Amino acid sequence: MTEQARSKSFLASIFIALFLLTGCGYHTAGNSAAELPRNVQTIAIPGFLSRSPSFRVEQQLTDAVVREFNARTQYHVIHDSNSDADATLKAIVLSASSNPLAYDSQTGRAASAIITVNIQVTLTDRKGKVLFQNPNYIFHDQYELSRDLTSFFQEDSPAVDRLSRDFARTLVANILEAY
Repeated sequence: MTEQARSKSFLASIFIALFLLTGCGYHTAGNSAAELPRNVQTIAIPGFLSRSPSFRVEQQLTDAVVREFNARTQYHVIHDSNSDADATLKAIVLSASSNPLAYDSQTGRAASAIITVNIQVTLTDRKGKVLFQNPNYIFHDQYELSRDLTSFFQEDSPAVDRLSRDFARTLVANILEAY
C-alpha cells in the first residue's frame, strides 16, 4: 500500500470513528429522563378532570398519557396526586364535541364526523413551580359513520382512542423537548 493510500485510509478511519462516537442524534426509548430537572424522578398523573359532558374522554386521555410516559421515559409514574411525587401532571378537558363533517348526497345523513377535544395541561414540581404548561391543546380526529343500520358500529370511541394516543405522544414530546 502506498503512503498516500495509507494516509487516506487513516483519515477515513478517523472520520468513521468520530461519526460513530458522535452518534446520529437519535436515542432509544427510556433515555429521556434527563430532559426534566434532575430532581424529578417520580411523576404523579392523577385522573384528568373534564368540563365536557362527553363520556369517559378524560379517562382515555389519562390512560394514554400514562402509557406514553411509561413507554418513552424512565420516570416512575404514579396515578394519584401524591406528596411523594417530584412533579404532578394535571389536565382538564375543557371541551369535547363531535360534529358532522360530510353528508351523503342521496340520504342527507352524515357520512363522516370529526371529534374535537380541547385540553389544558400543567406540570408542576413538588413546590408548585410550573415546569410545563399549555392552556390550549386542541386535537381532532375524523371518523366515518356507518351507512348500514343493520350492522351499525359506533366509530366515535375508536376515534377518541386515536386522538388520545396522538395527544399523549405530543404532550410527552412537548414536555421533554421544553428542556
